Amino acid sequence: MRIIKENILALCLLLSIPLLNIIYQVLNHGERGARQLITAVDHQIPFVEIFIVPYVLWYAFIFLMFVYFCIYDRAIYYRTLLSFCVGMLACYIVYFFFQTTVPRPELASEGMLTQIVQYVYGADQPFNCFPSIHVLSSYLMILGIRHSKMWTIKKDIFVSTIAYSIILSTLFVKQHVVLDVVAGILLGSLLFKLFYYLEAETVFTFFKRMFKTKLQSSEKS
Repeated sequence: MRIIKENILALCLLLSIPLLNIIYQVLNHGERGARQLITAVDHQIPFVEIFIVPYVLWYAFIFLMFVYFCIYDRAIYYRTLLSFCVGMLACYIVYFFFQTTVPRPELASEGMLTQIVQYVYGADQPFNCFPSIHVLSSYLMILGIRHSKMWTIKKDIFVSTIAYSIILSTLFVKQHVVLDVVAGILLGSLLFKLFYYLEAETVFTFFKRMFKTKLQSSEKS
């Protein structure tokens, strides 16, 4: 209970992600025209439905990583979250002016994995592809753990394995193409380096002071 009490207000900043996701839904169409960025490499990548598993695990992975950073390394939490939010906004700007689409395969089988793929396809239209937010956020988790004071080689391998499996899944379930992946990684690297070296936690000084004030007042009461 003490850990939850100490971090609940800081964790509330995660609400910025679903709020920003509203913009994603608004832009998730091709009414302004949509381009395809398919390369020869993409034609060689098969559709492998088992990769839908790491693809949908992305939601839990990102959430749990942010919770971990918040509890054990608050500075990395602020930097990584800020990088993600600014990265999402950058992606939305690109989606508005340079919308792309990825053709999806016809699903022939009727197994459980296929049903999950069908659900994902139905919930997410084949737009808003370049850069990939799945890739952007997953790569930020790799950078976050590697710059965290809690870093160990085991944690690095564990986080990197999950993150890279998610990144690969975007290609194998035909949600993205290679250029989407490259753009997501480059954007994540640029933003994380920018906010890491600019001491990004100072952006949240107001929130940190507010959290301490509220916690102290609640403890007194």
